[in-house]
Amino acid sequence: MRILVTGGAGFIGSNIVDRCIAEGHEVAVVDNLATGRRENVNPGAEFYEVSITDADALAEVFVRERPEIVNHHAAQMDVRRSVREPQFDAETNVIGTLNVIEAARELDTRKLIFASTGGAIYGDAETVPTPEEAPLQPVSHYGTSKRSAELYFELYGRLYGMQYTILRYANVFGPRQNPHGEAGVNAIFANMMLRGERPTIFGTGDKTRDYVFVGDVVEGNMLALERGTGETLNIGRGIQITDQEVYDAVAEAVGFSEPPIYGDERVGDVRHSCVDPAKARSVLGWEPTVEFREGVRRTVDYQRERELR
Repeated sequence: MRILVTGGAGFIGSNIVDRCIAEGHEVAVVDNLATGRRENVNPGAEFYEVSITDADALAEVFVRERPEIVNHHAAQMDVRRSVREPQFDAETNVIGTLNVIEAARELDTRKLIFASTGGAIYGDAETVPTPEEAPLQPVSHYGTSKRSAELYFELYGRLYGMQYTILRYANVFGPRQNPHGEAGVNAIFANMMLRGERPTIFGTGDKTRDYVFVGDVVEGNMLALERGTGETLNIGRGIQITDQEVYDAVAEAVGFSEPPIYGDERVGDVRHSCVDPAKARSVLGWEPTVEFREGVRRTVDYQRERELR
């Protein structure tokens, strides 16, 4: 198949590109390299340094590549920045997504797969692990913009019969995650500890997240090529891990013995976030396979290798 991956130079997108190429698909990547890295792009993919907010340039890529599948991962995903700069967040995550959808509609693209968020869209949910049918009550602009984008996919499905699958990710981690961004606590902690620095835990360490390894997320995307049309599905392990447990697991993998610094909790942080993956199991036949500490070990090994280069 001809597959176009937006955000294909980023953490999750580049791993998806690698898998698609390994399975024999023709792949094109669209990424403006704002947070993605050129070195992440598989040499077997056609690369376009284009922003999804540039509707004309994006449309030209679509006309040239004529993808059968669009895997949309390009996004502004910094929760703190979304609160500071809500217009920028909406321009990328809402208008940029609409540009992708429109370009796909013009060429009758067969299907779109959209990377949404399970970590930010449910807010402080009453039911944990949280199913897809739970009330959506995001407490950040990022979560709100992702939900807005979801609504456009649903609308285009109703108006034009567009096929799509929405995947709501828990906290994804693993190799290629940016250790210098706002998100990606495993990579951030690993990078700091490898440098002999003490990371900061915001709060007392009792906040929880649901961590899913990037390889398992890639598998969900591959299954969605042929399954889950018209569905919105959680992709997570359904297991809560505390911030302190993350710190301890990374410290063990690194061999770091210093305690963390404890800072004030941050505005907009959800206290407990964990998604219920039962629907993805049923609809996609998807199962997470990488246990948390094993994923941490692989993440640390990747960061250590980069440090030694």
